Amino acid sequence: MNLKLNENTHDLANSILKNLKSSEDMGLLRCVQCGMCTSTCPGARHSSYNPREMIKKILQGDETVIEDENIWNCFYCYTCHSICPVGNSACEVNQILRQIAIKNGKVNDKVKPFIEFGDSFLRLAIGGIPSIFFPEMREDIGEDWWDFKNNLDEIRKDLDLDSYIPDDESINEVRTLLINSGFEKRIKKIEE
Repeated sequence: MNLKLNENTHDLANSILKNLKSSEDMGLLRCVQCGMCTSTCPGARHSSYNPREMIKKILQGDETVIEDENIWNCFYCYTCHSICPVGNSACEVNQILRQIAIKNGKVNDKVKPFIEFGDSFLRLAIGGIPSIFFPEMREDIGEDWWDFKNNLDEIRKDLDLDSYIPDDESINEVRTLLINSGFEKRIKKIEE
């Protein structure tokens, strides 16, 4: 365990607060460990993810939290943020932890299926459900979803709707933004 309770205990917390993705008013250092975040968290309800424990580790300077498999079970629903009495956002903290994990090469298999989602943004300027999830969706939702998915272009034509794929100019504009922001490099790093 990499627990360090000394003068540098808040190094990890302060680096999270200084992160570009951190809200200016995030209440991370004001956390009172009340557990409200965990009590309302769907990720905690359906997995071993525990936002309160994650924040506790950060406040203790325990950097093993970056490699914890459970940080990948957050849904980013911001329920924790909406309930926190001190304005903390475990969800936002989790996003930063994931980015640190990716930067440090600690990406686990839970993020790899979403590379296809990123590739879709780069190719078509829109996201899409990664194909790895199609079999489960067919099983969970049924054949109607599969028929709908496979016939979406025809359905849109019947409804006099344009294609859901953006035009080439829009695709190039989004692709340029994604390349210039480093998104493409990040996708390639995850693929490695």
